[in-house]
Amino acid sequence: MTVASGLERVMPIGALAERTGVKVETIRYYEQVGLLPPPERSEGNQRRYGRRHAERLAFIKHARDLGFAVDSIRTLLRLSDTPGIACDEAHAISVSHLEDVRGKITKLRSLEKELERIAATCSGGVAACDCAIIEALSDHGQCDHARH
Repeated sequence: MTVASGLERVMPIGALAERTGVKVETIRYYEQVGLLPPPERSEGNQRRYGRRHAERLAFIKHARDLGFAVDSIRTLLRLSDTPGIACDEAHAISVSHLEDVRGKITKLRSLEKELERIAATCSGGVAACDCAIIEALSDHGQCDHARH
């Protein structure tokens, strides 16, 4: 690592990727979509990232790990960049995302029950043409969740 302007340590993209656990291609993508500001370039035109990039990338990674969409993260970053603004929009984004997650959980629980039901119809050992699982998957009308 080198020192930019004598104040901040800078690093190439590979070091930033290693430090944050985000792949190089993903870092480039975040730059392309405007989540990460463009880094300074070395005389050899290599990207040089600083502490601010690492902190912002950690924010993005955490938000992505929680399932937030890129557009939501963009808004959250904009709010983060303007600390005097009310956090109503951030609250609305998190509540909306929570509702989406709860809806997915409900669907997954329904899926789990259906798969348990289908799996219980077959104990194995029969020809595939007589398998109750194959038959159930061939006719969506047999699924409990399709009838609700």
